[in-house]
Amino acid sequence: MFIDAHQHFWQYDPERDAWIDDTMKVIRRDFMPSDLKPVLEANEMDGCVAVQADQSEDETEFLLECAARNPFVKAVVGWADLRAENVAESLARFSENLLFKGVRHIVQGEADDFMLRQGFRKGIGALEPFGLTYDILVYARQLPAAVDLVRKFPRQRFVLDHIAKPEISGRPDPEWTKNIRELAKSENVYCKLSGMVTETDNFSWKQEDFTPFLDIVTEAFGTDRLMFGSDWPVCLVAAEYKEVLKIVREYFSQSELPEIMGQNAMQFYGISAISE
Repeated sequence: MFIDAHQHFWQYDPERDAWIDDTMKVIRRDFMPSDLKPVLEANEMDGCVAVQADQSEDETEFLLECAARNPFVKAVVGWADLRAENVAESLARFSENLLFKGVRHIVQGEADDFMLRQGFRKGIGALEPFGLTYDILVYARQLPAAVDLVRKFPRQRFVLDHIAKPEISGRPDPEWTKNIRELAKSENVYCKLSGMVTETDNFSWKQEDFTPFLDIVTEAFGTDRLMFGSDWPVCLVAAEYKEVLKIVREYFSQSELPEIMGQNAMQFYGISAISE
């Protein structure tokens, strides 16, 4: 089964979605399951993981409803306020839905010490009893805090989104490289090969631009902890779905692709091969 481990749905709201600036006008519209389904089919993908794009419990409910109505949505990574006193109650409520597999917070928009704060870490500690994963969304400069976080919670399953959003279109920054290697030493951490095309200069790129970055994350994590994610529809500002897919499919060998294109995501998120 081929799984896109990272994509989004939304009903566009100019105020809520102010992060979609003038350079991203192409995605200033609704993107719903009915838009993604034919794209997945055309690219021989069997399913996807829907990931939160808004910091609200309404967002989690919205994604779970999308998944309930569309069997190709195999898992939901939602949002819950990990700093709230009643976070365990929220996680228990959402976990009643078996499609709720994990949580993400948009840490890239927070202070660099956010993941070091006690309130946030208390919430991270509440995830493991429910068997929930955590998606780490950070900029490269925030990786040291991520390294500290994952070491404090060795039994919690983490996945790094978008390879920590390094600046592509040049040689990998040595600090990013060092911190990726440090993060990967924690075997409870996976990494998504996603969000790379939108980190290029002026959204202009060629296949070989990604090679040195893929070399580093593959050496660090190994093929058994990497997973493909399109970051659709955000990727559309820089590439079509098939182009994003091609970056990964052309880099890895045919023997490596089954893990990266589905098996690892299924294992990490607990997606059944017989799910309908």
